[in-house]
Amino acid sequence: MKALRYYAPEDVRLEDVPEPQCGPGEVKIRVRNCSTCGTDVKILHNGHQNLTPPRTIGHEIAGDIVEVGADVNSTYGTDWAEGDRVQVIAAVPCGECHECRKGWMAVCQNQTSMGYQYDGGFAEYMIVPRQVLKVDGLNRIPDNVSYDEASAAEPFACAINAQDLLGIEEGDTVVVFGAGPIGCMHIRIARGVHNCGPVYLVDVNESRLKMSADAVHPDEVINAAEVDVVEKVMELTGGRGADVVITATAANVTQEQAIAMAARNGRISFFGGLPKTNPTITCDSNIVHYRQLHIHGANGSAPEHNKRALQYISTGQVPVKDLITRHIPLDDVLDAFSIVQNGEAIKVTVEPAAATASV
Repeated sequence: MKALRYYAPEDVRLEDVPEPQCGPGEVKIRVRNCSTCGTDVKILHNGHQNLTPPRTIGHEIAGDIVEVGADVNSTYGTDWAEGDRVQVIAAVPCGECHECRKGWMAVCQNQTSMGYQYDGGFAEYMIVPRQVLKVDGLNRIPDNVSYDEASAAEPFACAINAQDLLGIEEGDTVVVFGAGPIGCMHIRIARGVHNCGPVYLVDVNESRLKMSADAVHPDEVINAAEVDVVEKVMELTGGRGADVVITATAANVTQEQAIAMAARNGRISFFGGLPKTNPTITCDSNIVHYRQLHIHGANGSAPEHNKRALQYISTGQVPVKDLITRHIPLDDVLDAFSIVQNGEAIKVTVEPAAATASV
């Protein structure tokens, strides 16, 4: 079969490899969609400390079961069968550490990941490992949800995790930095799930702002390359500031601006990680202190966030279909990386196998 294999930074190859064999306690799937994100681009250029080459990468995965290994259903109390349409979690908790026992699976200290420690989804076939099944991380795709939508459930789950921590209330003013797919998802979750008030979308790329704004229709689009973002938000809020600020971008300045523009009792999510070579910001601690601000990190998701994402997509509460603006065959998978890097689409999905059974 064909698979995209990572060997080293700048050395990622689409090549023929043996089709994987399904062992006891495992499930084999035909990958229908594996969507891409900025992390994939980072891996291409810089690698990752948790990724052991050679490795098939790709972690936003949906497909259908072609084989159920011995003892799977009896071991995990499931009823998986050939032909079932499934979505696979990306971040795999151990289920046993202190954090997992507390219910904090998104910050499991022993977390492993699809496409890092296990071969991922930029391939025609893939093995769902025991650890995913152990933590209930293989999810049935609802009948009215297509494979490409289901593959978007993984980044969607990460945004759900972040917003759970923020306590967004009805009518809250929300600012989202970053006009990429995650920024768009954050806007739709804040509106569709939390019934927030005005939403302002911020970016420095005018074409990307327009593309995303046409899809999610923020109440205000702010080009940070042209105006002082903090002043603009203060103006829009009558000097009060934003109740919620989400920095879905890897830019240090956005985190500093988030603190400066937050209203009293404001909640801030540092959703996008900063470059490891420049991970610090300047924080006016007195603003945090006197405005009683709440600053949250948010990293990844738990299995239950993936299930909720699929539910929200299925009910139409948070649509994602229109955010998937490019479909790329596996033969052209490296083109998907350049499209993501150049911001030429909102969400790009790779299709290793023709989705003949998709909705």
